[in-house]
Amino acid sequence: MLKRTFDVVVSSVFLVILSPLMALVALIIRQKSPGPSIYKAKRMGLTVEEFTLYKFRSMHLESHQSSTITAANDDRVFPFGKFLRVTKIDQHPQLWNILKGEMALVGPRPEDPAIVEEHYTLEQLRTLEVLPGLISPGSIFNYTHGEAMLDDSDPEGSYIEKLLPVKLSLEMFYVERASLIYDIRLLFRTAFVLLTRAIGRRKFREPPESRLVKREPDWMVSKSPFHERVTVR
Repeated sequence: MLKRTFDVVVSSVFLVILSPLMALVALIIRQKSPGPSIYKAKRMGLTVEEFTLYKFRSMHLESHQSSTITAANDDRVFPFGKFLRVTKIDQHPQLWNILKGEMALVGPRPEDPAIVEEHYTLEQLRTLEVLPGLISPGSIFNYTHGEAMLDDSDPEGSYIEKLLPVKLSLEMFYVERASLIYDIRLLFRTAFVLLTRAIGRRKFREPPESRLVKREPDWMVSKSPFHERVTVR
């Protein structure tokens, strides 16, 4: 209850503060690339229930029908869209998801339903036992180290094989130790990473959680059919 109150208050304040910027961003997107300014994506949420996630659109409209994973030099992303992705301004509309109760400020990042169904193990599905979040240990790692782990020739394959297991190990760490104090620490850590990258920093240490989790535990290797793994429906 305290976490939900914190999420509603903080996201409401940020929506009020950021609303002029968000309106301006929406107008610029429509000028730079024909189509709606908001991109709606299906994501897997709490207890394996799908929901619609909102983002500022950063790709040309027809591009969203191809791979869901974006490489560093993906030509589907228009120039202003790249700026939105680097600064994470594209994520601001998810404050509405938080107010609607579909997401939290902090929690495991929501994943594409197809990736969940095809690649999550039983243990990894535990990340769906809490509300997905706007930020998380996994999202910080993805922001600072993710692009280097993706192969431009096969971004989706390299994401699933290399990046996803590391992200999920960090998300599992969060689920096991979630608390309001931990959430606040992650909020400040995310703000620090965004600000330092904005002023030119490119190299970051791995999140401290990385030193406390096993990179390749047994549950990352075993696979089984999705309908046998899902027990929370």
